[in-house]
Amino acid sequence: MIEIMIRKAKTSDVRSIQTLLAHFADQGLLLPRSLSEIYDHLRDYTVIETSADNIIGVAALNICWEDLAEVKSLAVREDYQDKGMGRQLVKQCLSEASVLGVRRVFTLTYQQKFFENLGFKLVDKSSLPHKIWADCLKCPKFPDCDEIALLLEL
Repeated sequence: MIEIMIRKAKTSDVRSIQTLLAHFADQGLLLPRSLSEIYDHLRDYTVIETSADNIIGVAALNICWEDLAEVKSLAVREDYQDKGMGRQLVKQCLSEASVLGVRRVFTLTYQQKFFENLGFKLVDKSSLPHKIWADCLKCPKFPDCDEIALLLEL
């Protein structure tokens, strides 16, 4: 039986994280992340690994403002999907947000139902001005973003 462990990412995980994110970015399901960007924000990332030391899932919690954070770069290898791995990653991010004193956590996603099942509620992107000014203006999809904004009040 394969055991899994959820933990904060390490520098030795960066290439595996980028490969996993690139796989889903190639499908248009999330934005790609450069090695430099992952290294710059490594402390944001949480991974799930198997007992064979394989990274099978990743998520990041990005602090946007005093009371606002974003769950982003959520990806789980296809052969491990529908087994609760994504849920565990998001719950870990929410726990971290709570410890840091963040009261609101949002996501921009194509997986609306998944996040709604975790208690997130649909919101208008315009209600997230810190995100729009900090990140969205630099995104290749701006201003025609088709991702769905969801928010959870902790």
